[in-house]
Amino acid sequence: MTSITNAKILILSTNGFEQSELEKPLADLKAKGAAVHVATPDGSDIKGWDTDDWGDTVSADIALKDVNVDDYDAIVLPGGQINPDILRANKDAVALIKAFGNGGKTVAAVCHAPWLLIEADLIKGRKATSYGSIKTDLINAGAHWEDSEVVVDQGIITSRSPEDLDAFVSKIVEEIEEGEHERKAA
Repeated sequence: MTSITNAKILILSTNGFEQSELEKPLADLKAKGAAVHVATPDGSDIKGWDTDDWGDTVSADIALKDVNVDDYDAIVLPGGQINPDILRANKDAVALIKAFGNGGKTVAAVCHAPWLLIEADLIKGRKATSYGSIKTDLINAGAHWEDSEVVVDQGIITSRSPEDLDAFVSKIVEEIEEGEHERKAA
C-alpha cells in the first residue's frame, strides 16, 4: 500500500487534451500530496483544448522516452478527442501504458482516453466506461461498458467526462492506496 502523500503519478498527454481532464487531476492529486509529473512525447510543453478552441499550455516534466514505469504508482490519461487519438498512434506511448497495466499499476483514463486502453490491450473482458461516442469502440474491443461516472476493474479506472472528474480523482487516490493489482491477462 502507498499513501497518496508518498505516491508518484504520471500524466501522459500531448497537444489537444481536454483542458479540465488534465488540469483538475494534476491540481487535485498534487493538493493531496502526490508527486505528479506530466510526460509528453518529446518533453515539450503542450496546449489543451478548451470547449471549442485551443486552451492553456501545461508544462512538461519529462519526455516519454525518459519515463521509468518503476518510478510511478499510477498513470493518468486525459481525454478530449485529439490527445488520445494522437497518442494511440504512438507505439512508445502505447507500450508505456501497457507496461503500467501489466505491472499492476493503477491506470486511469477519462473521456476518449479509453481508446488508449484498447490499443494497449488492457480493456478486453473488463468493466469500463467512456465518453458516449466511443462506447461502441470499447464494446467491440471486448469491454463490458456501463454508463457510470467512474468504473474500476482490477485497478483500471475509466470515467466519462469532465463532469465526473471529482469521482475520477477520488477513485485514483483509492486505487493507489490499495497498492499494486493482480491482473489476469485481458
